[in-house]
Amino acid sequence: MRHIIILFYAWLIELYRKPLMLSNATIKLIYIPGINKIRAFGGKARAYSEFIKAKRRVPAYKEFLKIHHFSKPSFSGLIPNIHEIPEIDKENYIKKFSIASRCVSGKIPNKNIIIDESSGSSGNATNWVRGLKERKRNAKMIEFGMRTLLGKNPIFVINAFALGPWATGVNVTMSCVPFSKLKSLGPEREKIENTLKQFGKDHHYVIMGYPPFLKSLVDNSEIDWKEFNITFLFGGESMSEGMRDYLLAKGIKKAYSSLGASDLELNMSAENDFTISLRRLLRSNESLRSKILKHTGAIPMIFQYNPTDFLFESSDTGELIVTIGRPDYISPKIRYNIHDRGHTLTLKDLYSILEELNISLDELVKPLTDLPLLLHYGRADMTVSFFGSNIGPTDIQEVIYSLPELSKIVNSYNLAVNEDNEGNKKLVISLEVQKGNSHQQLDFNKIQNDFFDNLAKINQDFREARKMLPNNSLTAICFEDFGSGSFKENDIRIKAKYIN
Repeated sequence: MRHIIILFYAWLIELYRKPLMLSNATIKLIYIPGINKIRAFGGKARAYSEFIKAKRRVPAYKEFLKIHHFSKPSFSGLIPNIHEIPEIDKENYIKKFSIASRCVSGKIPNKNIIIDESSGSSGNATNWVRGLKERKRNAKMIEFGMRTLLGKNPIFVINAFALGPWATGVNVTMSCVPFSKLKSLGPEREKIENTLKQFGKDHHYVIMGYPPFLKSLVDNSEIDWKEFNITFLFGGESMSEGMRDYLLAKGIKKAYSSLGASDLELNMSAENDFTISLRRLLRSNESLRSKILKHTGAIPMIFQYNPTDFLFESSDTGELIVTIGRPDYISPKIRYNIHDRGHTLTLKDLYSILEELNISLDELVKPLTDLPLLLHYGRADMTVSFFGSNIGPTDIQEVIYSLPELSKIVNSYNLAVNEDNEGNKKLVISLEVQKGNSHQQLDFNKIQNDFFDNLAKINQDFREARKMLPNNSLTAICFEDFGSGSFKENDIRIKAKYIN
């Protein structure tokens, strides 16, 4: 009986949802405050419904469950225990089953299908199949999100993500065409400059791309950014608040991020003025950080998300597990582990913590919705271990932008732990100097001391690890000329690799 009730409820959600997708005005009704308990229950109901459909209709998933000797989750009252369903990921599911077998009915439809790809850390492309209905719905939500952030006035979108078969290049272009002027240039600085010059200063430009490219664009362009109305929308990796401050000081009017994954979907959750204000408050308030954050290091990105569409869970090791609750996906994803670190927080719990710490709500921008928060710390495998501490790329970015003399000249960076023949480990931070700049004028000893002092402030694990170091020779900064050494194979136009 509970099984039938849950499936009926999931069907009702979609019946209610379809007419609300007709316009931006009606979509707002999806996010009305005060119904988060209903949204949370709806998220579980939809996840259960998608599990049942995938189990019946997707050959690969049916076989996966058979291998894991799993039939269906139990219930706690009317709530299905989704956490009992085995996790899937790229290793145990995507690589083990064919593309067709992971699709509904075991075949790729013959039309209205877009196939994009992601390269991953191995460099071997993984193909992802997306159908018409899922693309249309996500495009509508991207439009709604951008209008909510940027207003109703016309916008001129410049897609500076890598073009070609990549998910961002393909899907961002298709999604933005219906509601904007759009030019897909890819990460080409000169073409973006020429576009801004030729079309002039009367447009609201929205430039989308990866953070390192956007920063490089600002630093190496002849454009006077303060004379233009430009918003950056970035994705693919984190941006520290220091970097956001840097870009805004250069003349960029706003900068927002959304969380997506080629494995799953674009725009699963998004930043807004409220979440940015909370992240900035965390940066300045250590007591709040200790109450909210669950992983050490730099402050995570903070997004809001709709649990009815995307159910986020955290594994025992703190990794995010995602179930796409939207129906009509060609290749369903049930409890997919993207191997990013993160966790969720309701606004009710946030407000309780603020009250406990006597922090006024006036210190935050008022939220437009009471959707739950997603705190995203980045890739679980994008860290190095050093004397028991885990140090990640966002930590290094935060330090760079805390030191003005570095933020002006550093183009990219990477980190490595080297080990000699006797087993002694050394933490090495390599900094690539921008073309045309030099580090020779810097006081190297002061920079090195300031760098690791600030890293210790940001990452408490490193702060403790540092106490165990016999001397400072086990931590080092290495400056490298642009495009040389460990940065020789780097391509600023695509996702950067930060671990050596």
